[in-house]
Amino acid sequence: MVAATRTAELHPSHEATSAHDNYLTHAHGWKSWIFSLDHKRIGIMYLCAILLSLLLGGVFALVIRIHLWAPEGALVSNPTYNNFFTLHGAVMIFLFIIPGIPAALGNFVLPMQLGAKDLAFPRLNLLSFYLYSIGAVLFIIVLAVGGLDTGWTLYPPYSLEGTRGLGVLLALTATFIVGFSSILTGLNFMATVHSMRPKGMGWFDMPLFLWALFATGIIQVVATPVLGITVALGFLERMFHLGIFMPEYGGDPVLFQHFFWFYSHPAVYVMILPAMGIVSEVVSVFSRKAIFGYRFIAMSSIAIAVVGFLVWGHHMFTSGQSKWTNIIFSFLTFFVAVPSAIKVFNWLATMYKGDIRLKTPMVYVLGFFALFGVGGLTGIFLGSLATDVALHDTYFVVAHFHFVMVGSVLTAFLAGLHYWWPKITGKMYDERWARIAAILVMVGFFITFLPQFLSGLQGMPRRYATYLPVFKPLHQLSTIGAIVLASGMFLDAWVLWVSLRRGKQAPANPWGAASLEWATPSPPTHHNFEQTPPITGPYNYDVLEEVSEEAGWVRNDGWNP
Repeated sequence: MVAATRTAELHPSHEATSAHDNYLTHAHGWKSWIFSLDHKRIGIMYLCAILLSLLLGGVFALVIRIHLWAPEGALVSNPTYNNFFTLHGAVMIFLFIIPGIPAALGNFVLPMQLGAKDLAFPRLNLLSFYLYSIGAVLFIIVLAVGGLDTGWTLYPPYSLEGTRGLGVLLALTATFIVGFSSILTGLNFMATVHSMRPKGMGWFDMPLFLWALFATGIIQVVATPVLGITVALGFLERMFHLGIFMPEYGGDPVLFQHFFWFYSHPAVYVMILPAMGIVSEVVSVFSRKAIFGYRFIAMSSIAIAVVGFLVWGHHMFTSGQSKWTNIIFSFLTFFVAVPSAIKVFNWLATMYKGDIRLKTPMVYVLGFFALFGVGGLTGIFLGSLATDVALHDTYFVVAHFHFVMVGSVLTAFLAGLHYWWPKITGKMYDERWARIAAILVMVGFFITFLPQFLSGLQGMPRRYATYLPVFKPLHQLSTIGAIVLASGMFLDAWVLWVSLRRGKQAPANPWGAASLEWATPSPPTHHNFEQTPPITGPYNYDVLEEVSEEAGWVRNDGWNP
């Protein structure tokens, strides 16, 4: 009897999940959403905005790839091409990759993994969403005022010269505003983890996703103000010619690069650390094993956050900085790979002899391993002074960046979205079609970007709207891959949309997970928990096994231990 009661506490019944007053039905009308302080509703609004940003950035990417089908350009004019690749980069990085996992999935999941009812500062959370939305709208307005052709890094002097129009000023303003959204989110997450852990949950009792979000918050709070200052100075330089970055007024354009990359390389870990947190959760749950080397993975997140501030100069090996500076940055670039390698080896050790189940989230995580592995190994070439000079500003860099940032973050984002989808929506999706979509996404990604390593090694420069005919086969192969990748993404969107319309009611814990967000109904009640659920440890599957065996209980997904 005790065991059965314990099971009900950990995993509410199917009947309870379908009848409760959940966060989706708690209040109706658009005002109840846009003025909501509920972290779940804010997370859903973030998710919708971020998915729209992904769609917009993806459309820009398809235009770029179709244009590059022919050496002379097959679709748009050269100036239009420059606008498309600039906005593709800006939208994907500032509106999808950086905020995607923390702002959407982190917002929804973090309080529930702590057994809390909300974040520490709900109003600050809503303000951060408003700021993100304003920045996103400004990026869209850039399209209507003539576009932006500077590249997403906005390097002066080109970006700040007199012929650049209103688009540059709007882009700088949008980046400044979105940066403040990121700062507020990171501050809120750190405060929540510090102050709202329940009794019995120490630092090393937290799910690793929370460690990843906490480390991400450190970077957001410390590094993002530097970006804000940089773009503000760029705005003032463009308006008043103060002589900060523009050489004709006595400024130094390389100074902009130092400021920009001092933020932007730590921002790489704002992108990848939450992705790694998702991988830790999914690997453990779908291997049915406690995470191997928990403390090493937790501390490696903090190590990445700290060391990540010291490697920005590897983006500037060709900028004219001293050889000793280059040597130091090269060493630190190799050093920062150590904490990432610790995570990968511990994930593989977790899977070793595990009862692995290839549900859709796990399929995406296996894709993450492949993509992150290729991206990490090719990063060795770019961290080495001897090869970086030759490969700098070629398609080799484009491919490396997309494997590490876009591919790895995208697959982890999709893994987390599918993992928490039953909790978010209360609906199950079609596993067979979702797995097919996942395979299409990963196959398409490899076909798109592997040829770009080869074209980069052969000297194909990045950002060019036209190219020599010798590169035509590799560019056409990349374009075919982009179409396959887009097909997988649209199929996945269709699968999730159909699940909302016709999906089966999700049980409280469809995966048999042990972390606290699965101790709520699906979808969760308005306040998450009536009382703090019992703390059993995020990867303590032994408790679930013992309870289910005593009570004769079969897991909600039909998998009988």
